[in-house]
Amino acid sequence: MIFRATAMLLAALLAVSGAAPAATMGPPIPTDQVAQVSPADRAFLEDLEHRSFVYFWEQADHGTGLVLDRARLDGGRAKGPSRDIASTAATGFGLTAICIGAERGWVTKQEAADRVRATLRFFADRADQQHGWFYHWMDVSSGERKWDSETSSIDTAFLLAGVLTAAQYFASDSEIPKLAAEIYNRVDFQWMLNGDPLLLSHGWVRGKGFLKYRWDTFCELAVLYVLAIGSPTHPIPPESWYAWSRPFYQYGNYQFISGGPLFTHQYSHAWIDFRSRRDQGFLDFFLNSVNATRANRQYSLSLSLPNTFGPDIWGITASDGPKGYRVYGEIKTFEPVDGTVAPAASAGSLMFTPEISIPALKAIREHYGDRVFGRYGFVDGYNPTLQWFDTDVVGIDVGITLLSAENLLTGSVWRWFMANEQAARAMQLIGFSEPPGKPRAKEVKKSVPRKKKPRSAVAKRAAAE
Repeated sequence: MIFRATAMLLAALLAVSGAAPAATMGPPIPTDQVAQVSPADRAFLEDLEHRSFVYFWEQADHGTGLVLDRARLDGGRAKGPSRDIASTAATGFGLTAICIGAERGWVTKQEAADRVRATLRFFADRADQQHGWFYHWMDVSSGERKWDSETSSIDTAFLLAGVLTAAQYFASDSEIPKLAAEIYNRVDFQWMLNGDPLLLSHGWVRGKGFLKYRWDTFCELAVLYVLAIGSPTHPIPPESWYAWSRPFYQYGNYQFISGGPLFTHQYSHAWIDFRSRRDQGFLDFFLNSVNATRANRQYSLSLSLPNTFGPDIWGITASDGPKGYRVYGEIKTFEPVDGTVAPAASAGSLMFTPEISIPALKAIREHYGDRVFGRYGFVDGYNPTLQWFDTDVVGIDVGITLLSAENLLTGSVWRWFMANEQAARAMQLIGFSEPPGKPRAKEVKKSVPRKKKPRSAVAKRAAAE
């Protein structure tokens, strides 16, 4: 309880400083409604969604279901060592993408179910795993561990989010929900604590043990902790939610908690519907992401790079750059900004700020045409100042583009994922308020882990590539 009290004290301090209204307050956002988007903007977004879906349909192995980490904008394989490398996180986005594709009629529901079933069979029966956790990087066709990668807690969490989304979308299938439950229930979240009572490790490396880093500061970690707290077999304490720190930032008029580039405010929100809900630290994570997005735009426009940013174009986050993959961010501990624009920055925030994200994406396409926009949507990055234009797309960035756009237009991904009993239960155990108009659920009891029979961190992409 001391951690929850600390979070509540932080909220009180923000209120005294005048920060709380900007970071945590605002009018209720109805969770049964979606934003009003003009017909022209809707057509633009649906085309972008379809292109993004095609990436996951074409760049997945039909045997394993694994999705390539990256590919060329024209549909070809990436050059160099990434050619055959699959990403566990991208596969989680891909499972969700298949649900969207089936719902929109881009593939038949039978085709989609067959692809999802094959993917879940691979992870249930053949993929190498440690206590239910999967490797960050794998060979796309065999599933063999690649790049000396760790069993990654956060990448497994993104995979699980896709697994559970598919379980709800294909709830009437005779096999998919069972496979999804098997994969999720096998994950030993308590083991990933590595002796800490509350904070999860970044991962484990064969022959070396656990990584020294923990998920102890606000970032993309929300979905990992929700899945861990809601686990029916290996849950961690709800107090874990309040054990990680929440650094406070202010840029211009925007105040928010943060711990990394803009993608850290987006990924978990692709699945978890935080709209108009506050935890017992009184933080509205949805409005926090709105503020972080607006601050990112304001920072972009302040850089005095008129040929790169503005008046509508903005967007900085981790992305490809002229010298490789870089973790760009306005927080000074990350890579210095060099004028590289990441379309996924604005695209990933479509669900938060369509009024500034849609104009940014349309302006990027209008200004740079097929140099930045092609078969799978937008390239991962470009830098007009240095006359550099990426030739690749990156799976997780294509994924957040697709899921964010779909949530904006229909709210479907939120609805599918939040229909999982485990997600709803975790939110209640943490102490989140209910959405406006919904009665408070009955109190739930903490899970009692079943006994197990004895049985025999995140690696930075920049370091791997």
